[in-house]
Order: sequence, then structure tokens, then C-alpha cells
Amino acid sequence: MPIIIPDNLPASSVLKKENVFVMNDARALLQDIRPLKILILNIMPQKIITETQLLRLISNSPLQIEIELIAPASHESKNTPKEHLLDFYKTFDEIKENYYDGLIVTGAPVELMNFEDVDYWDEIKVILEWSKTHVFSSMFICWGAQAGLYYFHGIEKVKLPKKITGIYEHTINKEKSYRRLVRGFDSDFFAPHSRYTASSIDQIRSCDEVDILAESKEAGAYLIAEKDGSRVYVTGHPEYDKYMLDNEYRRDLVKMEDKAPLPKHYYRNDDYNEDVMERWKSHAYLLFSNWLNMVYQDTPFKIEDLENLRKSK
Repeated sequence: MPIIIPDNLPASSVLKKENVFVMNDARALLQDIRPLKILILNIMPQKIITETQLLRLISNSPLQIEIELIAPASHESKNTPKEHLLDFYKTFDEIKENYYDGLIVTGAPVELMNFEDVDYWDEIKVILEWSKTHVFSSMFICWGAQAGLYYFHGIEKVKLPKKITGIYEHTINKEKSYRRLVRGFDSDFFAPHSRYTASSIDQIRSCDEVDILAESKEAGAYLIAEKDGSRVYVTGHPEYDKYMLDNEYRRDLVKMEDKAPLPKHYYRNDDYNEDVMERWKSHAYLLFSNWLNMVYQDTPFKIEDLENLRKSK
């Protein structure tokens, strides 16, 4: 089944070339189906790239999915054309009366700052609080995961001795593997990371409301979930395409020269002049498909009933 996005969204032409089934709003109205309503809070600088990466993964599902995009109104984006933001993005004030089956919160390049020092942190807090009653299940990625764990559980962020960057091997926590979120995963799988900080592993382990479903000896906790399924925290970047880490590394080489950390387990023979080993995509597609299926199975048919459902718990 298709994802429903504006026909002139840049991601639309890219995905159509990849034979992804994309449907515009007019055709979707002819379908006698209630699509899943997914809201994406995109805080990444290059929003068009992130949109395309996420929509590629979301499209790999038999479900019909309707996408809306929002960005913080309290922050001026310098890396995305204003015309694109005006055409395709809404503000929180424009959607706050709506209800959504799912919310995705992206990463952001602000991890070395205290949360309270981020210029749009107050707006993020309002959205996260709103999500308790207006969103059935939320997925938080990288800095988004750190922000979510901090806001909902007070789990602090810690600076790492050096940047974690590369493709890391992770292991499923077998005691928690009954979770639908990891259904079909191999016991060991790969996923990208790119960050200077991490949520405190000791505080995560001591939090009774969440489980660590997968972790890495090198990169730490990767997949964390609320026990009621309402929120999923992904500390890496499963949405990254093949050359995203390569682009980041070559950017860092210009800024840092020989101090730029080489992404681990990413280039063949650890040589950045050789090709990239793309070995995380099957996991990425499965993660998003499992999450969407979980949402589809449990979300109320009348999405407006969500607030009463949440208040009754």
C-alpha cells in the first residue's frame, strides 16, 4: 500500500524512481480506507534528505499511511529553503487539535548543548507533553531519543570520550525479544550511529518503565521501548542512506583534518577510499514495518477516541 504525500514534495520523485508506491491526496480520497496518520517532527538541518530517508522506510508496509510534516516555529532553519518549509511544513499550532496514530521525532545536531540551552527546547517540551494524549505511539531517533528519555523519565545525557560513528553490531535482549518491535530480527544485526553523547545507561537500566530491547558492546543501548508500547527510542540512525556517514566524515575532514574520526566498520578494509559496506538496511526496514504494524493493530479506529483512551489508563 502507498504512502500519501504531496505530489510535488521532492521525496516523491525520488521514491517513484525507486518504484515506491506514492499516492497523492486526490487519489487517496477515493480509497475507502482509514490510513494511519503519521506526524514527522523534523529537526534535522537538511530536511529534504531526512524526509526522503524516512519516507523510504515508512513506505515498506502494506498499510496506507498519511504523512504530515512539522518543524519548530521557534527556530530558523538555515539549510532548507524557506519555500520548501512554507509549502510542506506546518507549525505545531496548526496541528495541535489533531490526533495521530504515530509521531516520529528526528535527531538534531545539538547534542553537545544542554537541553535547556537549545533555542526550541520549550517548543519540544510542549509537543512531547501534547503527544501523551494526541499520539498513539511515538518513535524518537538519536537526539530525539535522548530528548524523549530526558523529558519523560529524567534520564540525563552524558558526553562520550570520543564520537561514536560507524556501523555497529547489536544484540537482541533475549529476555525482551517477545516484543513485537523486534519480531523477525536476527539475534545480531547492524545499525548506524553518529553522535558525541549518550543517555545514561545506568539510569536507563534503573528505569522501571522502559526495556532495552537491543544494545551494542561498542555503541551502547540502541533500541529502548516503553513497556506499554507508547514510545520507542532509537539511539542510532537506521534511516541513514548508504553514503550519509561518508558525507559526514568528509565534511569533518574539512573542519578537523586528521582529527576527524573514521566511521568504524563502514568502509571496506577501513579505507575511506574504498566503497561503503551497506549492511543495515534490512534491519531498518523491518524496524519501521514492525512499529507501523504494532500501531495499526492497537490504535483506535476512531483516532479521536485516543485522548479518552489515554486518560482512562
